[in-house]
Amino acid sequence: MDQTPIADMKFETALAELEAIVAGMEEGQLDLDASIAAYQRGMTLMAHCQQQLNQAEDQIRIIENGSIREVDRSSLERP
Repeated sequence: MDQTPIADMKFETALAELEAIVAGMEEGQLDLDASIAAYQRGMTLMAHCQQQLNQAEDQIRIIENGSIREVDRSSLERP
């Protein structure tokens, strides 16, 4: 398992590692101690990815009638 500091990871790298962790756990490739460590890292990776997604949403701007405004987060919510 990669031990790159999560705070230094780009979204895509963190997501790829998270997917690899999930796949390994689903396949039962890890012993109990390794599973616990993988779960902990996976939860940290998931929080990091969510934080980066939230920051990306904050940076989105919509051009409307020549003006730029912040995105209304409620308009991005899925039903």
